Amino acid sequence: MEEKMFNELYEKYHKMLFQFLFYMVRSREQAEDLVQEVYIRVWKAHGKFEGKSSEKTWLFAIARNVAIDYFRQQQSLKRKAMMFLGEMTDQVKDTSPLPEEIALEKEEVRLVYSSLNQCTVDQRMVMILRYQQELTIAETAEALHWSEGKVKTTQHRALKKLKKFMSGGGGQSPLKAS
Repeated sequence: MEEKMFNELYEKYHKMLFQFLFYMVRSREQAEDLVQEVYIRVWKAHGKFEGKSSEKTWLFAIARNVAIDYFRQQQSLKRKAMMFLGEMTDQVKDTSPLPEEIALEKEEVRLVYSSLNQCTVDQRMVMILRYQQELTIAETAEALHWSEGKVKTTQHRALKKLKKFMSGGGGQSPLKAS
């Protein structure tokens, strides 16, 4: 891959990829590290890019895989740590709010943001790609290597779960199913 092409991809998509990964892992530092991992994989795999999808969906597919690998690694590390410490994972979890969470100004946005924790990883990915990154159902399906039907079903279930959670919290859901 030539450096100019790589730099163009980076300039065009790094903010979107960072946002996606930030919403997935909820840590600025970790999201930055994961974006770097995405671009390492892009550099290594660009020759394999067949052009069957857009560069954007190809990059989000790579970001999805990086996020999944991160979660798997975290699960493995947690299991090892818990075995070593002999404690339950809930005792280790840091529940203090992130500065980014505090900085969010609108109550609805904060509610949606915190409500994403109620979703499965798959549901969270779909919601972030569809509503935060504004990908179409077809683009989301392509990025996740899913069928459009699976994206629609996952989105529907996530919206249902979010609306239920948000209505229980006293908020009105700003999300609309599309």
